[in-house]
Amino acid sequence: MVNKNPSLSGDDLSGDELLAVLEALSNPHRLKIISILAKERQYVSQLARAVQMSRPLLYMHLQKLEAAGLVTSELELSEDGKSMKYYELKPFDIRLTKELIAKSVNTLTIKKKGE
Repeated sequence: MVNKNPSLSGDDLSGDELLAVLEALSNPHRLKIISILAKERQYVSQLARAVQMSRPLLYMHLQKLEAAGLVTSELELSEDGKSMKYYELKPFDIRLTKELIAKSVNTLTIKKKGE
């Protein structure tokens, strides 16, 4: 399968996007999901068994990873007509440096308390 998704690079991220990636990567369950998807794309039930997690909880983690641009999903029909949602890891190369952080701060939305 040809990956139609461009690579995610730290140089292309806004401050808000960088923060979303860092938040997505700050969870051990999501790191495990990434490690599994790094080997091959998987459908939800298969992935839920691999990470030993309920599908609703897995979906929550996958939504966070997808919102950060780290994974992508695709709905496919199996041979028996069942709808199967596959998840795939998008290529990424984010090098966290003081320069990247300094640049990203200029495009970071800082919310005031109570917003």
